[in-house]
Amino acid sequence: MQLKKERVAQAQLELKSEEQQYLLGVVPTYNAVNSGQALPLNAKQKFDLAITGAITPYQFGLTGIVAAIGQAQDSFPEYGQGVEGYAKRYGAGYTDYFDGAIIGNALFPVLLHQDPRYFRKGTGSFNKRILWAVGSTVICKGDNGKWQPNISNVLGNIAAGGISNFYYPQSDRGVGLTFERGLVVSAEGAIGAVLLEFAPDIQRHFMHWKRPDKLLK
Repeated sequence: MQLKKERVAQAQLELKSEEQQYLLGVVPTYNAVNSGQALPLNAKQKFDLAITGAITPYQFGLTGIVAAIGQAQDSFPEYGQGVEGYAKRYGAGYTDYFDGAIIGNALFPVLLHQDPRYFRKGTGSFNKRILWAVGSTVICKGDNGKWQPNISNVLGNIAAGGISNFYYPQSDRGVGLTFERGLVVSAEGAIGAVLLEFAPDIQRHFMHWKRPDKLLK
């Protein structure tokens, strides 16, 4: 029992450290394990991580930009234009993200004993790291430390797509669109994983470029 408490406490320290991670001080990279090794999270920690990542200023801002683009393109025309139309697009977009985060990064990982975090490869060729990152959409680490099919992510994306049928316009509902949205979110997740894989490299490159001694040359 004492050993279990110590492991939970150590996992909490690791989690708190991860929640301080940002790319260029702006983009949260909470969901990345940079060392490639970490103690498994308990149920509460998985939900805390999912919620913390879903309520960042960055996510609110990004949702706003996507909603503005949708408004300009008149996506989901049933929503209309003006403030009301924008609010509906924003609400739908953010609900999509929040549902996916909670279901795919917390609920299913708790039920299936899977780790929702991305474990960086960090070394090797560019192509191998790209494949590693993209592969994380279908492969994950279990709480037992073994690699396994990422059922949590796949089912989470489909489930979130299904829930969206309750608030998307009538013309954008259906089984086909549910799976289509699930595939789109999975593709977005693969892009996000690539960003997490190379975030420290981008950070180092940017800071190196910004060094005054380099700017003088």
